Amino acid sequence: MVDLTEQEQAAIRATMRPLGECLGEIGWQTRLIDLTEPQVLTLIEVAVGGFQEAMHAAAQQLPDRYRPLSAADAPF
Repeated sequence: MVDLTEQEQAAIRATMRPLGECLGEIGWQTRLIDLTEPQVLTLIEVAVGGFQEAMHAAAQQLPDRYRPLSAADAPF
């Protein structure tokens, strides 16, 4: 396991609510082995998407000097 940054840990925590809602729709008593492929894919999409959104939001709060460069920043 890698050492997560504070931002990554916060992003994981932020993902818990949407993931919990998804699991609620599936049914909390459903065993992982009983999930269908579409259900597993949805869980993965919700988890990864939520993490990415939270990390993106955290990056937007950084001072400009710490933000990653984008294509618009390139002088050519």
